[in-house]
Amino acid sequence: MLALLLLVLVAVVTAVLLGRGAGTYARRPGGEAGVPAAVPAPPGAGASFRVLAAVAGGAAALLYVWGALGVGFAVMGAEDGGAGSSPMRPCRTGVPPELSGRVVDYSVSYLPLRFRCETTDGDWYASADVPGYVNPGVAVLASAAVASAVAAGCATGLRARAAARNGGR
Repeated sequence: MLALLLLVLVAVVTAVLLGRGAGTYARRPGGEAGVPAAVPAPPGAGASFRVLAAVAGGAAALLYVWGALGVGFAVMGAEDGGAGSSPMRPCRTGVPPELSGRVVDYSVSYLPLRFRCETTDGDWYASADVPGYVNPGVAVLASAAVASAVAAGCATGLRARAAARNGGR
């Protein structure tokens, strides 16, 4: 079920990114009869930075959704009562039984993504349901997306100023 949901999410993001680029490539300089030809500007560094920003932003969003799914499934496992529900299932994996036996509650954080198991002595530990690479990966990809978007804006501005100095050429 999780794999199918992730596959659908990746397919939608890929379709959006490809659909956004397909409109650019569909223009032809010749044009049809009665329709003026669309002459695209020569590609510059701004276009490359925009593509990089879009890809990094999409990857950051996908990675965040992956981590959020881990948190969501951990909450569902913690709220599931019945036989074998004490200690909570998300708090059992990867820790010694004496530590998981002291769990009394849990808390959830969405920024950074975390499922915390709280113990009787007021201490806590993070559940293994959110992989350790998710939060740093989201931070790096989001930073790359923002830096690329800023670089695209700077490159476009420099190009426009250069064109204005050269008389619009």
